[in-house]
Amino acid sequence: MQSNSLSATLYPDSSSIAASPGAWTTLFILTAIYAINIADRYVLSTLIEPIKNEFQLSDASVGFLTGTSLAIFYVVAGLPLGALADRANRKRMVGAAVAVWSAMTVLCGLSTGFWQLLLARIGVGVGEAGGTPPSHSIIADKFRPRLRAFALSVYGIGASVGAWLGASGAGYLNDAHGWRTTLLVFGLCGLPFALLAWLCIREPKRVQDDQPPVQAQGNGYKATLAYSVQRRALFHLIAGATVITFWGWGILWWATSFLVRSHGLSVGEAGSLLGPIHGVAGTAMMVITVLVMLLLRSRPMSRQPGFVAWTTLFGTLCSVALFLTPDLGITHVLLWLFVPITYIYIGPSIGLLQNLYPAGMRAKGSAILLFTANIANLAIAPQLVGLLSDWIAPHLANPAESLRYVLLGCAFTGFWASYHYWACARHMQREVR
Repeated sequence: MQSNSLSATLYPDSSSIAASPGAWTTLFILTAIYAINIADRYVLSTLIEPIKNEFQLSDASVGFLTGTSLAIFYVVAGLPLGALADRANRKRMVGAAVAVWSAMTVLCGLSTGFWQLLLARIGVGVGEAGGTPPSHSIIADKFRPRLRAFALSVYGIGASVGAWLGASGAGYLNDAHGWRTTLLVFGLCGLPFALLAWLCIREPKRVQDDQPPVQAQGNGYKATLAYSVQRRALFHLIAGATVITFWGWGILWWATSFLVRSHGLSVGEAGSLLGPIHGVAGTAMMVITVLVMLLLRSRPMSRQPGFVAWTTLFGTLCSVALFLTPDLGITHVLLWLFVPITYIYIGPSIGLLQNLYPAGMRAKGSAILLFTANIANLAIAPQLVGLLSDWIAPHLANPAESLRYVLLGCAFTGFWASYHYWACARHMQREVR
């Protein structure tokens, strides 16, 4: 059973949930920055086919270039930067991170060869690693526990908006001007947001939530990892969020290529199909999630992972059906059902994470989640899908359909993610009174 202090954190009185006007301004800016983050990350997955054709790459090489190279340095830099965010000025970290990843995206557009593009992509990963943990920590200190899942669900809208830009915007620019110009535009558009973070965000005081002093618990990564394992609800939350990123983003990373190869669309047509799904349906689903979090704020917080478990289960069934049908119309309908559900976990997961960790562990806790999630959805998923696609393609009557069969297998991992969220809900009922 958890201590009374944790119960106080998860079930505060109503006087503790107010947020200042400055908190909402900060939330808006950080959400916009997160959208730029996701757009710069997602744009290269939209551009897989033209880059692959120009450099004559295999699917495995494309997976390494677009995902694994980003993930290796993202996760290596993410842990020390997460620890730094628990001590340093967080708004300055966010501004510096935006400047670095945007500049590196510009360099991606200036690349003339595979190795230049690879090195620039690594730089994008290093920059992005410094943006998310301090953003999560700032929001956690700007909003009291009952509003954190709500605020971080609003923040999560940046993912759907960013993916929309990375799909529709990148697809249109590629067809009109080529992939290099596309990357230049995306990188240059991000640079002003670095200045916005420095000038318009006020560094908040770190809020303890009436928990025991962090110094008494130890606040290094060893203590944070031990805390994560000891709290079984927290363990299953991190595991569920990790697997769900493999399932959702692992599929979405190759979605444009799947539509091009299996349904004969151009990159621009595939981007135009996927973009509104991310932007309209994805954002609508994030808004619905925000409203659900508001409705659940006076209920036991175990209801939040339960909500994610149910929706993930439905989304998994849609994703399996997606790769079983040869009809583009049915595929389109299933994408409208599947894609929005991949965004639901973001706000509830990060909100619960910030509530379950003490104040001195929050940024490191976010860094741990980002470490495991990005290993799954950037390092493993793109590379594994690419390797398996290359391996089975020669054995198929139509090698272009290799992605369909590999992504079908990937779709089943959604059941695994759903299990972890159910386990999280169950352990929260037992551990929190």
